[in-house]
Amino acid sequence: MKKSFPLVSAAAVSLLLLTGASAFGQTTNQTVNPATVPVSRSSSHWVAHHEQLMKEAKNDRIDLLFVGDSITDFWRSPAPRFGTNLWAKYYAPLYAADFGISGDRTEHVIWRIDQGELDGLHPKVTVLMIGTNNSRDNSPEQIAGGIRVILDKIQEKCPDTKILLLGVFPRNRTNDIAAQIEAPAKINAIISKYADGKKIVYLNINDQFLGPDGKVPLDIMPDSLHPNQHGYQLWADAMNPTLYEMMGVSANSDGTAKTGRP
Repeated sequence: MKKSFPLVSAAAVSLLLLTGASAFGQTTNQTVNPATVPVSRSSSHWVAHHEQLMKEAKNDRIDLLFVGDSITDFWRSPAPRFGTNLWAKYYAPLYAADFGISGDRTEHVIWRIDQGELDGLHPKVTVLMIGTNNSRDNSPEQIAGGIRVILDKIQEKCPDTKILLLGVFPRNRTNDIAAQIEAPAKINAIISKYADGKKIVYLNINDQFLGPDGKVPLDIMPDSLHPNQHGYQLWADAMNPTLYEMMGVSANSDGTAKTGRP
């Protein structure tokens, strides 16, 4: 029997949480942060992708896990627009799994984790970047709160994993409002404080993506949001030294990892 998933909006959940207390004669002065309320998406493509990840989660050979949105998802999309060739070169030999889903916000990742995507996994390192899709509707503080919840849930589900928390990448799409362009720096200023240098390591590589004018060049992110193959190469070059150290592997002369595993 195909498993069905409840489709609940963040607004509906927030309303229930707020009005539920009143129904029992209680009052609350706290506003629910919508970026922390687990919510699914109604798209059949999204549900199918989630179900596929649930199947992948049964693989006990996942040593490296990537979690996020389309920017993470597109590591495995065709080159030269995206990064599949680089994924095969750098991360597949490390027994990596890509649990990014295009369009996801913090609340969607929370929902996915709650539904069991990480159950039974034992990755050595989990790479997390999420939040850019919240930037039009949520404040940097709310988004950072959602990221904090995700960190806590990853540690609950995978207590032995080390988390490489990446700063949210810069963006400057033509239809972005000012708040979206300003959001990454503000979010990153908050989430950088979540790192303890051991179980959670924070890494901001945004300077790799910015031109002299402080914007993302089109030859790195053609739509000013998603890296192309060149952008993914810059990402790998900037991240891999920290990632390899966290995984306990060294690098070959071509930048790939010495896995030592059959």
